[in-house]
Amino acid sequence: MRLLITLLLFGLWPLTAHAAKKVELGLEPPVTRTLLAEAAKLLNQPYRGDNLWRAAGRFCEAARLGSIEAQYQLGMLYAFGEGVPAKPEVAAALFTQAAQQGHYQAQQMLETLQLGAAEPPACVLEAGRLPEKPVFTLAGGDGLDIEQHIKHLPERKSWIIKLVKTMAPWYHIDARLVLSIISVESNFEPGARSSANAMGLMQLIPETAERFNVKDAFNTTQNLKAGLSYLRWLLARYQGDVALAAAGYNAGEGKVDQYKGVPPYPETRQYVQKVLSLYRKTQHPVN
Repeated sequence: MRLLITLLLFGLWPLTAHAAKKVELGLEPPVTRTLLAEAAKLLNQPYRGDNLWRAAGRFCEAARLGSIEAQYQLGMLYAFGEGVPAKPEVAAALFTQAAQQGHYQAQQMLETLQLGAAEPPACVLEAGRLPEKPVFTLAGGDGLDIEQHIKHLPERKSWIIKLVKTMAPWYHIDARLVLSIISVESNFEPGARSSANAMGLMQLIPETAERFNVKDAFNTTQNLKAGLSYLRWLLARYQGDVALAAAGYNAGEGKVDQYKGVPPYPETRQYVQKVLSLYRKTQHPVN
């Protein structure tokens, strides 16, 4: 979080998630020029599968071959957990390598963020080594999955579970995923209202309620219909990727599209982790 605040204060945040549009090919040799161009193309495509991770792999190989620009770009990905785990100390090591060879933006990142450096990632040090992928674990919190969790709910909430299990199949969505979302959103309270004016069981913000023609967001059936419609749309958009669909539900699809992955907001990442911990699956069938 401190990293994000620092970037906002110093006006460096626009560098993230748009780095590919600013990849400098300069006087790169043909091999690294090709790798950088491939990485830039991957990063600039609309989100599809592992594009960010695959781009990180191209940057790893180019950095291992001595590309200063690749060291910087890979550092940006590690700094913000885009396609690879968020590891500021690894980012600092890459920024240091690039800065020592005169890369201006890398120098800026080091001077502004003052990160302690570690070793560069193994994919830069060893030929053929792939970068790590971001990790969202399928266990956490109290260790209970959603089926175990709902067994501990008060009897007064049991009707909600029955309603969800009835309605979710109409939208071709696993009821367990819907229950996981509701658990994190409202803890099964139909009258819940957040400080951001998110309302009801699936915490619809006014814009989402209007988008799906909801007249009364505290009407449980209307709320569920809209939430299910939105969740189905997100699952289709992100090809059944549960982490991305959950991130879209929390932060909006615009932010997921902007960062081409789970946005680097602590609240959203915690939200995704909670949903996955309950649901215990990373992929949902897309009808």
